Amino acid sequence: MIRNTFALATIALASQLMMPAFASAQTAGQDMHAAGTDTKDAAKDTGHAVKHTTKKVVHKTGSATHTGYDKSKEGSTVAADRTKETSVKAADKTKVGTEHVVNKSAVPGSKAKDSARETNMKANDRAKETDQKINDAPH
Repeated sequence: MIRNTFALATIALASQLMMPAFASAQTAGQDMHAAGTDTKDAAKDTGHAVKHTTKKVVHKTGSATHTGYDKSKEGSTVAADRTKETSVKAADKTKVGTEHVVNKSAVPGSKAKDSARETNMKANDRAKETDQKINDAPH
């Protein structure tokens, strides 16, 4: 009888000691599965964040590149117009100087005509520059 009681007590004690091990093994498996799921979800979230950020960077880079191109184009147009105006003024002065030697009476009329042409050229160039700014402005 004592033997049976000892055996029963041993079995009861062993089952109580073994139960948490079985229960924790199941929990560990569940934890491993949950950790795998969490890792997969985190990887998805990271992928989405990278995709979103990349799209923003590409958009901003394209926008900045376009803006830089427009500014360069505008600067080139202004520089070309200024160069043209300077060249025309120099040619007009040379012509006036030559007329002054050859025919002094033609100088005032020539100066007025050149001045009117230069003024008209400046107005046309400014209008062209303004149109270019409007066309290059973001819509």
